[in-house]
Amino acid sequence: MPHATASQTIGPYWHLLEDKDWTDLTRFGAQGERIALTGRIIDGDGALVTDACVELWQASPAASDQWDGFGRAATDKQGEFRFVTLKPGPVPVSPGGKVMQAPHISLAIFARGLMTHLHTRVYFQGEALNAQDPLLCALPDTRRGTLIAQEQAPSLWRLDIVLQGDGETVFLDV
Repeated sequence: MPHATASQTIGPYWHLLEDKDWTDLTRFGAQGERIALTGRIIDGDGALVTDACVELWQASPAASDQWDGFGRAATDKQGEFRFVTLKPGPVPVSPGGKVMQAPHISLAIFARGLMTHLHTRVYFQGEALNAQDPLLCALPDTRRGTLIAQEQAPSLWRLDIVLQGDGETVFLDV
């Protein structure tokens, strides 16, 4: 009978963390504005989470043979993750709808001590649609900033994720 291991907490695909190609969503030749998204994961005690898995998914641009919109990265010894992706555009709140969501990326966090992965979003500082995005507008002003990535340099965005405590990132029930 097999024994449970830590890698089984995210299913049989833990080996994808060892393949760095999964951190580059443009690897199949996708065209568009390339960006890097980086961040650090910090636990409730302020310690770096050096053994997490971060999954990235985005609905924009639309899926194609050159773009699947999915990536997976491990955090390193500094608790850092990094993706290369395409800058997303706005998407409708509902199919065919006129109300648009601000450009964003969805993340799922798998880590020690989490029985279920956490879902959050990454929005981008300075996007005009942030002011009317339904999710951002539903949050208190003091919490919105936990979802908004800051541009560190041209095409380099950063969002640190705090799992609990002061400055805790907003997590979503999906």
